[in-house]
Amino acid sequence: MAGHNKWSQIKHKKAATDAKRSKLFTRILKEITVAARLGGGDPAGNPRLRNAITEGRAANMPNDNIERAIKKGTGELEGVSFEELSYEGYGPHGVAIFVEAVSDNRNRTVSEIRNLFGKNGGNLGETGCVGWMFDRRGLFMIERDQMDEEAFLDLATELDPEDFAVEDAGYQIITSLDHYQSVRDELERRAELDIAVKEIAMIPQNTVQVAGDQEAAVLHLIDVLEDHDDVQNVWSNVDSSASSPA
Repeated sequence: MAGHNKWSQIKHKKAATDAKRSKLFTRILKEITVAARLGGGDPAGNPRLRNAITEGRAANMPNDNIERAIKKGTGELEGVSFEELSYEGYGPHGVAIFVEAVSDNRNRTVSEIRNLFGKNGGNLGETGCVGWMFDRRGLFMIERDQMDEEAFLDLATELDPEDFAVEDAGYQIITSLDHYQSVRDELERRAELDIAVKEIAMIPQNTVQVAGDQEAAVLHLIDVLEDHDDVQNVWSNVDSSASSPA
């Protein structure tokens, strides 16, 4: 899996996040609520909740918002009942797309997601049609200006991850789910490091290369899916020309 390249997506998502901060807050609050419902309201014993809270604080989310979301998840406060959903399908030019969503109305959400696929050159498929093409792993990405290559190789050896990669744009570390939190804790302990990505990701086993108009069509579908209120994450196996360092 080393070499999985999503540097272009990082730049793309950073720009989208700046323009859509309210969407970011909504996504994080839903994740906090679901995590608290499934694993309890104590972040010390609930790694998923701890990750969501960390993400909220990194986005400058007020603590009151975080606490309310936790209490809605644990049932201490009344709130909307959310459920986790996933959708699988194909985008333009055979690109596999895996969508993670949180919804209070699964019938509405599936209808809207199907419509977005259909209107933008894609096709929503059956459960399992593309999920087998991805592996759920911990993913960390560090931009090159944070450390030199020798220092990164020393760090990777120390962390003993499942896989790692050195690329033109930066460095990647891939972990098993079991080791994700310990690696994250160790990286965050190093205050001098700014970690560009630290997440549980669906990493494609193989990628499909697209460029030009094909690339634009695929990225447009990903954009409109990510913009849907119920969508938390969109994963794809696209390897676009934009993945090359700018």
